[in-house]
Amino acid sequence: MNAPEDHPDPTRHEEGGAPAPRARDRDEQGRARNARPRDGLGRPLPYGAPGVARQPEGVDRTPDEALSEAQRLLDAGMPFHAHEVLEDAWKAAPESERELWRGLAQLAVGLTHAARGNAGGGAALLGRGAAALTRYAGAAPYGIDVDGLTAWARELIGRLDGTPQDGAAGPVSATGEAPRLRAR
Repeated sequence: MNAPEDHPDPTRHEEGGAPAPRARDRDEQGRARNARPRDGLGRPLPYGAPGVARQPEGVDRTPDEALSEAQRLLDAGMPFHAHEVLEDAWKAAPESERELWRGLAQLAVGLTHAARGNAGGGAALLGRGAAALTRYAGAAPYGIDVDGLTAWARELIGRLDGTPQDGAAGPVSATGEAPRLRAR
């Protein structure tokens, strides 16, 4: 093995100078969890870079609290983080509401992909989210604007699927495209 003075950071290199695999990041419970900082759209940044605080996982919120927090994050241009809040609500929801919360989470992550410039992935997730919400049309559970959200998703899908003159669709504005989860 090479002497430690051969490498500026001997703990990060294997014999021959190749970077050693980084040990898996783990949370307090020992579960694998990437500790790299993230940007506002949930993309990983290099270790040590300033990032946006993550949403804590597994937070027990009422439906009203989940919708308020998700809307705050959507309005702040952080649909990935809103998706995490809605995913917690989905996991905690009674069986009869799981499709509702899953659909809302898919809309948020669809907007995330669209804002990252992944038009195909964004359109696919927006379509799945809108489809999941259709069974709740007319019911407006928790004041959720199901009809407005499905119309928003379909309109955005149309723009993402459209082919502009100069090539593929670029990223959309996460803040400018943020939907209203509840009717005003």
